[in-house]
Amino acid sequence: MARIAVGIEYDGGAFAGWQQQVGAPSVQHALQQAIGRVCDHAVDLIAAGRTDAGVHARGQVAHFDTEAVRSERALLLGANTALPPTVALRWVRDVPAHFHARYSALARTYRYCILNRSARGALTAGRVAFHYRPLDIAPMREAARHLLGSHDFSALRAAECQARSPVRNLTALRVERSGEFVLLEVTANAFLHHMVRNIAGLLIHIGQGAAPPQFAAEVLAARDRRVAPATAPASGLYFWRVHYPPVFGLPGDSDIMPDPAGCPADLLG
Repeated sequence: MARIAVGIEYDGGAFAGWQQQVGAPSVQHALQQAIGRVCDHAVDLIAAGRTDAGVHARGQVAHFDTEAVRSERALLLGANTALPPTVALRWVRDVPAHFHARYSALARTYRYCILNRSARGALTAGRVAFHYRPLDIAPMREAARHLLGSHDFSALRAAECQARSPVRNLTALRVERSGEFVLLEVTANAFLHHMVRNIAGLLIHIGQGAAPPQFAAEVLAARDRRVAPATAPASGLYFWRVHYPPVFGLPGDSDIMPDPAGCPADLLG
């Protein structure tokens, strides 16, 4: 039995999320059907993280076990041939049996991209969030510093979040502007349900002048979802990268975008 890891990118607009579910299209189901066809048996994919409906991925990672003997190239090309245009494998690697896409991960990075201008976009529809009020990234950056470190993020998780603990360690939170686009990049050991979209909603609220940067610290301290601003739209969120120990030899995705300010051009291809 071989264990295979795969790197995946997808446009989440047509899916009800990553997780397979009855009566709704999911990324997991599409991939399991395509990979199963190449392996000639049913496969069960375990992902590094579950994305919600409408959320995209540039660096999702999953693993599965198979008795089929296929080259990495055959798996990659065969699965991509069977996948819909909005889902693709980026790479395939043989990994040790103890590798686990979720539990072997050291950290995860998300990116949230906002089109910030007075008129909505056509080419960016469904691919980025749109905010018509001007955003000042200076107070957004100041607010972001209050969120760094290990905190109880109860105020910034969905009411239906089932995580046992609301404590997460946020190791990086960058705010950049490139022309009409504002990019947030968030890295943590793990994330709560809707945590990144709620962080984006909080920083947008501050960036448009509705509250001072200190409001971010006040929201955290309250530990109450009702005091935080509205959740930002799913369309701007990308599961960007999963960080694993080098021993597994998986491709590093940090070279996809060395400069976060390049987000819009890279996202729109």
